[in-house]
Amino acid sequence: MILKQETLSNNQPELELKFRLPETDKPRLVVIGGGFAGLNLIRKLKDADLQIVLIDRNNYHTFIPLLYQVSTAGLDPDSIASPFRKVLAGQKNVFFRVAEVEEIRPEEKSVVTHVGALSYDYLVIATGSRTNFFGLDDVSRYAMPLKSVPQALNLRSLILQNFEKALMETDPDEFERLSHIIVVGAGPTGVELCGALGELKNFVLPKDYPELNFEKLYIHLVEMKDRVLPTMSPEASKYAHIYLENLTVDVRVNRTIKSYDGNVVVFKNGEEIHTNTVVWAAGVKGALLKGIPEDLIEFGRCKVDSFNRLPGFEDLFVIGDLSNFRTEDYPNGLPMVATVAIQQGSHLAHNLKRLLAGGEMIPYEYTNKGYMATIGRKKAVADLPNLKVHGFFAWILWLVVHIYYLIGFRNKISVFIDWTYNYMRYEMGNRLIIRPFPDPKRKFFKERAAGQEND
Repeated sequence: MILKQETLSNNQPELELKFRLPETDKPRLVVIGGGFAGLNLIRKLKDADLQIVLIDRNNYHTFIPLLYQVSTAGLDPDSIASPFRKVLAGQKNVFFRVAEVEEIRPEEKSVVTHVGALSYDYLVIATGSRTNFFGLDDVSRYAMPLKSVPQALNLRSLILQNFEKALMETDPDEFERLSHIIVVGAGPTGVELCGALGELKNFVLPKDYPELNFEKLYIHLVEMKDRVLPTMSPEASKYAHIYLENLTVDVRVNRTIKSYDGNVVVFKNGEEIHTNTVVWAAGVKGALLKGIPEDLIEFGRCKVDSFNRLPGFEDLFVIGDLSNFRTEDYPNGLPMVATVAIQQGSHLAHNLKRLLAGGEMIPYEYTNKGYMATIGRKKAVADLPNLKVHGFFAWILWLVVHIYYLIGFRNKISVFIDWTYNYMRYEMGNRLIIRPFPDPKRKFFKERAAGQEND
């Protein structure tokens, strides 16, 4: 037995016994979600007089900004994923449980999971976001999302399988479908993904597949607005556009997807592209939980006050992508980016410490540290608070920032070594089809059509 039964409280409800938590007189803080917000909160509470319970459906934290590099064979998945138990090993007040949260019950101060219910004194919801297909059901059935490690591995397998099939394909129509990759959404994820795909096409894959003519491989970046990186400065958009075109990426702005049936993408202007690979990077929405009052949800996110607290609940907080914190500069809510989540997690940790000490909480204020995106080797753009840069310096800055925010020393070293090797050799060494992606007519797509997540 891992935990002795006598350490369990006899007063706990029967279902709660399944969590096997030690008896304590300390207030219990339950954190749902171990993303940037939740994990940063917990790490800042290392010495707090709390029993902290982290609940997540995975046993690892994912560094989402680098998922695209896993999908394009630049990094191994374990370079951007860190086991919670390793990250939190030094915190004796933290207990991690793998569980799927089914519902929260704020009136009862409990969280319902697939293994049982758990009571709390304080609850923090940090479930992050999920892919938003904007009601396009057919697109959601066949397009590839990129929000988790399994999804990144699915995309990597599909891309490499397409090349293997193309070598033996004699049907011109099928060859065309295998030769077009469409990325929808020209935000940082879409731009960085297309930059990585462009480098694969021009410098890496021709050595693996000398029989294929890679001039007939087409990478399309589709954006409904009038420029790439629409949330960044016009200067950043201009340089990113130029860098992508230099990598032979076909950039199509002012385009909106009408439908996709797994074979043909149809645009609202009547254009069509035959492909079996559509990557959806066009938007996200909050990962809402059952039990959050409907009147506290707007634009798919939770309203919060200046303390990141759900209005009407003194002990319930929402941080990260799910929180819709409005300011004068951001009337529709803060951007759904990692820097916001990290700041909110850190700030809430300080406020909880103040509460435990009998003090008053301090209102949260967002500090904009800028935005950046890389478009391949020695090419990046950065909009900093007092400076806009592009090219090599912006690329070095992007590398440093991303290594700094990676969780764990091993991951920092692993990513640094991989990036150094790739830079010196123009090589991406993780081109393995470890888990073959299923045919579109198989179970994967039937489950997605039924509304099941593939995470």
